[in-house]
Amino acid sequence: MSESTISPLLALAAILSVIIAIGLFGAVADPRGGAVRLFMLRHAQVPALAVAATAMLASLYYSEIADFIPCEFCWYQRIAMYPLAVVLLVAVVSRTRMPARFPVVLAIAGLAISIYHYQLQLNPDQATVCSGLGTPCHVQWVDEFGFVSIPFMAGCGFLAILLLYATQWRARRIERWDGDGDASGDSA
Repeated sequence: MSESTISPLLALAAILSVIIAIGLFGAVADPRGGAVRLFMLRHAQVPALAVAATAMLASLYYSEIADFIPCEFCWYQRIAMYPLAVVLLVAVVSRTRMPARFPVVLAIAGLAISIYHYQLQLNPDQATVCSGLGTPCHVQWVDEFGFVSIPFMAGCGFLAILLLYATQWRARRIERWDGDGDASGDSA
């Protein structure tokens, strides 16, 4: 497959990952969402791994197959995403519940870098720390749907992972609230 085929699919996958994560966040609070809540309580790391692995493989595709030379901020985003994918893979394969602080910190850092990088592409006339050797950070290798670029897709990946962990946290809070007995406030 060519880059012109892969990029729209990856752009769509990035946007859908955020939409699905938002939907899951809402579904765990729905009284009829018991199955979703149970899934997120037990397996939130699985969809987070799917997002991180897809982002990692996509970045490798762009640099190794499509021959897009990563800029400095692309490398920083990779520095956040690659360990995230590996840590989540180990957690899923070993069936251990990894404390959320590890993936959440990486995802927050990666999202911050992605947002900054994306705005550099939108406003290329800014002075930047990334104008040295290699590819300038304002170069936009991908432009799908008029707004989706590589840092936008990376940002969607980080945001989806954060939303998945927020969903798991919300599901735990709801389960604790429901498990405390009378959650309706009608105690005598």
